Amino acid sequence: MLAIYLITLRQLSGRWRLAVMAVLAAMPVAITTIMLMSVRAPTVGEFELIVLSTMLSGSIAPLMMLAIGGAAFANETEDRTLANLTLSPLARWRIVWAKLLGVLTVAGPFIVLSAFGTAYIGFLGDPVATLAITASALAGLALYGAAFTWLGLVTTRAIGFGLLYIMLWEGFITGFVSGARVLSIRNYAVGWMYGLDARRFADAVHASFTSVVVVSVAAFALFVYLAVRRLRRMDVP
Repeated sequence: MLAIYLITLRQLSGRWRLAVMAVLAAMPVAITTIMLMSVRAPTVGEFELIVLSTMLSGSIAPLMMLAIGGAAFANETEDRTLANLTLSPLARWRIVWAKLLGVLTVAGPFIVLSAFGTAYIGFLGDPVATLAITASALAGLALYGAAFTWLGLVTTRAIGFGLLYIMLWEGFITGFVSGARVLSIRNYAVGWMYGLDARRFADAVHASFTSVVVVSVAAFALFVYLAVRRLRRMDVP
């Protein structure tokens, strides 16, 4: 399991991939700094909608996780070396966990530091808000990572389908159809922020924090289960 984890780290830690993620991670921090320096500082609601929900949780974090998670099994699938993994004495769930941990290890620091820096600057060092937004980023990191790792096993076009989900479902449909948010990863990721800092985000209409936590854990477990099930049942060349 450790060997697969280390191989995954090497596969996903290309120089250009890390450089692009660094640029993406810096964008919310830069935008927040510019907004605070402007003549008209944004309200908490505007900042939450524009930077935290739309940019950080709705665009940058899922795009990073798609680029990393969707490629977790891509090298083995394209090189037709996935059989080497499946024929090893390791259980399928250990292989999936090693890959998923590699995905979270590579993308995690960029997303967490981006969320922490954005919150710290945007709320002037408020510890509760900073903790809530960082926890929200961690929840999104885990959910998107599990979902896109599974998607990378289901299809070789994971990037294309993932972009459709991010742009069409998360970016468009959930904004107009409130019922669609039940199937929105961003909805539950942002729900952690609302639940952990209800005082600051009291005006936001959202599900209870208990339901957000329960659904987040269940969704993460479901995606991991689906990935393990797929790895067990797929035809490996």
